[in-house]
Amino acid sequence: MKKYILPALKLTLVLILLCSVIYPLLVAGVGRLTRGGGKGETLSKEGKVVGYANIGQKFTQDGYFWGRPSAVGFNAAGSGGSNKGPSNPDYLKDVQAHIDSFLVHNPGVKKEDIPAELVTYSGSGLDPDLSPAGVRIQTARVAAARHLDPEKLNTLVDRYTEKPLLGLFGPAKVNVLKLNLALDGEGR
Repeated sequence: MKKYILPALKLTLVLILLCSVIYPLLVAGVGRLTRGGGKGETLSKEGKVVGYANIGQKFTQDGYFWGRPSAVGFNAAGSGGSNKGPSNPDYLKDVQAHIDSFLVHNPGVKKEDIPAELVTYSGSGLDPDLSPAGVRIQTARVAAARHLDPEKLNTLVDRYTEKPLLGLFGPAKVNVLKLNLALDGEGR
């Protein structure tokens, strides 16, 4: 029995050291090399922190781009999806309410042209990004509310569109909070 217990105890101690000490220190060290030093990238306006680049924010005014709806009210402490399937009547009501609201605020848009990301919840409820199509469908509303030339607004959207990693991995995306802060920086 001693023949089996001693090697098992040694292996347990090695794995505890590896998994509970070395690996967390390695991950924390790599995190220190990222923007924000592993604490998240904060975004500021006039010297005041207004949000984090990796957490979605709620925008409802016509002069701002709207992000993806959140099933958790953008509460980072309670991250999660709605857990309702696509045939759930409550979920379908929520989606229809999002569609109706979007169409009221964007009268030139047809229902079938609305990207699904603008009316459905993300898995975390905190998605900070939209596809370029999800942003561009809102440019007419934002341009009208801010009295901006839509082409100037499209140039700003292009500037804030992040391309796929190495041109291969992941989709192109636009961080809604960064874009809205840039809009405010335009002086309007």
